[in-house]
Amino acid sequence: MSQEITFARGLEGVIAAETRICKIDGLNGKLYYRGYSIEDLAGHSDFEETTYLLLLDRLPTGAELADFSALMREGRPLAPPIVEMIRAFPAEAHPMELLQSVISYLSSYIKHRIRHSATCNCRTTLHQVAQFPTVVATLERFRSGKDYLPPRGDLSHGANLLYMLRGEEPEALEGEIMDKCLVLHAEHGFNASTFTARVVASTLSTCYCSISAAIGSLYGSLHGGANERVMEMVDEIGSKEKAEAWVDKAISEKRKVMGMGHRVYKVKDPRATVMEEYLKQLSERAGNCTYYEILKEIERVFRDRMEEKGKPIYPNVDFFSGAVYRLLGIPDVLFTPLFAVARVSGWLAHILEQRVDNRLYRPKGLYRGPDPVDYVIINKR
Repeated sequence: MSQEITFARGLEGVIAAETRICKIDGLNGKLYYRGYSIEDLAGHSDFEETTYLLLLDRLPTGAELADFSALMREGRPLAPPIVEMIRAFPAEAHPMELLQSVISYLSSYIKHRIRHSATCNCRTTLHQVAQFPTVVATLERFRSGKDYLPPRGDLSHGANLLYMLRGEEPEALEGEIMDKCLVLHAEHGFNASTFTARVVASTLSTCYCSISAAIGSLYGSLHGGANERVMEMVDEIGSKEKAEAWVDKAISEKRKVMGMGHRVYKVKDPRATVMEEYLKQLSERAGNCTYYEILKEIERVFRDRMEEKGKPIYPNVDFFSGAVYRLLGIPDVLFTPLFAVARVSGWLAHILEQRVDNRLYRPKGLYRGPDPVDYVIINKR
C-alpha cells in the first residue's frame, strides 16, 4: 500500500520533531519556556538565568546561577583578531552580514573542543551567547568612529550591551528593560531561523555553523526586521491625530500594517503585552509619549476595521519593540542584530536538543515538472 502524500506550503502545520523547549498556545496567547510562562520570566528572571533554563532544562539554584553568570561574563571580551575583523568589515554592510561572518571566525578562538553531539560542552563556555552583544556593540562603535570598549563583568547582559554602545553605564531601569527584552526574544519554537539551525545541526555540523545559518535566515525580511518597518510607519504617520487616516488609506490600498498579526497567535502576542508596558514606562520617564500614542491609535483603528470585516488581528512583539529600542538610544539598523543577540540562546538549546535523538532532515518535494523526455543533441535542436 502506497503511503499518502501530503503537502503543506511552508511546512505549515507539519510536526517536524518533538521538543521540550518551548510551547506556544496561539489560541490563548500563551508562551512558555520549559514550562515557565513568559510573563513570569519577564517579571522575575533575567537573561542569564533564562539562558540557563533553556540550555539545562531547569531553573538554577543561587550558587549555580552565580557560577553560570560568571562564565558568561568571563566570555564577553573579544580576542584581538576578532576586533580587527570587525574594524575591517565594510562600513556599508549590514550588521547581520557581520554577525553571520564573525560567528564562524569566533569558532577558531574558543577554549573547548567542538563535539558533534548533545554532550558538547558549549553549555559551559557559552562563547556564542556571551560574545554576540560585544560584536554588535563593537561594530556600531567603529561605524561611529569610536574605539573598542571592553565589556564590563559587573553588569547584566542587557545593561552591559547598552554600556558598550554608549560608553557610559545606563540607568538601572534602562538596563533592566534591555535585559528583559532579551528574555522576551530568547526563544519562540520552530520559527524559520530555529528550524534552520536544527536542520544544519541534523547534519552533525558544528553549533557555530548552525547558528551562522540561523542568522542568515533571521536576516530575511519575512522573519527579522519587522520592528524597523514599524518605526518607519510611525515616522511616516508623525502624530496620533494622523494615524486613523493613515490606517484607512493603507487598508484601502491593501498595504500591510507592520507589527499587526502573527502566523501563530490568534490573540495578542503575550510578548507584545509586556513590551507595551516597557514602552509606557520609558515614554513617561522621557516625558514624550509620541511613539506610544501613535502605536496605540494604530492598534485601536486597525483592530476596529478588521473586526468589522470579521478578521480580528492583534499586535505582535515587533509592534512595540522598535519604539522601546529607540527610547533606549539604539539605532534602527541594530534592531535585527538585537533579535539575534537574544535568540542565540534558543538556537543553541534547539541545536543541542536536535543532537539527543538526531535524524537527518530530508523532506520530499512534490514534483511539478515535465514527464520524461528524450535528450536531443545540440545540433538537432
